[in-house]
Amino acid sequence: MRLGARLDVGDVICLHGELGAGKTTLVRGLAHGWGASDEVSSPTFVIENIYRRADGGELVHLDMYRIGSLAEAEELDFDEMMLQGPLLIEWAERVVELMPPERMWVDLEHVAEEQRQMRFRATGARYDALLEQLRQAVVGA
Repeated sequence: MRLGARLDVGDVICLHGELGAGKTTLVRGLAHGWGASDEVSSPTFVIENIYRRADGGELVHLDMYRIGSLAEAEELDFDEMMLQGPLLIEWAERVVELMPPERMWVDLEHVAEEQRQMRFRATGARYDALLEQLRQAVVGA
């Protein structure tokens, strides 16, 4: 089971980790599993990338690293973006006040040069179910 394949319009996945922890690499995997046909790249300098799939669906990828204030982030209109498709947000902790109360957090941490640790935290029934499906796929029933 790929988590990306289970993402739906309105889902919010918040990614947290230091520079180089693998946030954009994880987004590549999620977008691939979701079915994106576009190349995934870090939106650090453009803030927002939109990836599409053949059926017209859109996945929104944001990077809040260069956002200077909550007021600046509010101008992005997360609510409108969530109507487009799943929303993946790097450095989401910088704008946590603007996040919907129900969401999934993924904390990424360096373990070794080529190894990362991911911790998933779900808030809300939708994300509890996603996390349980992921757990069952990874470790079994």
